Formats: sequence, C-alpha cells, structure tokens
Amino acid sequence: MDQLNNYLYISAILFSLGTFAVMTRRNGIAVLMGVELILNAANINFVAFSRFGGMNMDGHIFSLFVIVLAAAEAAVALAIVINIYNNLHTINVDDAALLKE
Repeated sequence: MDQLNNYLYISAILFSLGTFAVMTRRNGIAVLMGVELILNAANINFVAFSRFGGMNMDGHIFSLFVIVLAAAEAAVALAIVINIYNNLHTINVDDAALLKE
C-alpha cells in the first residue's frame, strides 16, 4: 500500500540534492539541473497530496503548470548561459559578474 510518507521522503531527498547543487556548483548547466530537481520535488509533493487528499485534480493541474514553467525557465536560462559563453568563453556563473563592466 502506498503511503504519503514515502513520497514525501523522496521529495525531500530530491529537494535537498537540488538545493545542494544550486549552492555548490559554479557551472551554469549544473545550477540549472539543480533548479530542475527542486521543481521536480515540488511536482512530487503536488501530485502526492492530490492523490492522498481525496483524488482532486488540483495537484495535477499545479504540477502541469510547474512543468510548463520549468520548460520556459530552461529555455531562457540556456539562452543566458550561451550568451555568457559567447562573451566570456566560460560557463562559470561566478564570472558572469564581469558582464557588468
């Protein structure tokens, strides 16, 4: 039998890994992968609470919106990373502050 706790544990692990990746990585692509892990953890929570809260479709709809948001975020963020690479020949996000000058 499925239990809500199992889904919450998996979601917490994904969220922790995503937060760790965002905070410790300098590579722009790795930071984006961390953000995607965080968004996937939120999706698991939405669907799990929807399933165990009486099978209403609210969690599924919110999850679909998060997936659409993640796709748009990935497209815009990858365009920014490519622009940084074209200007600085690196995808190190710490070096992006050089673009202010």
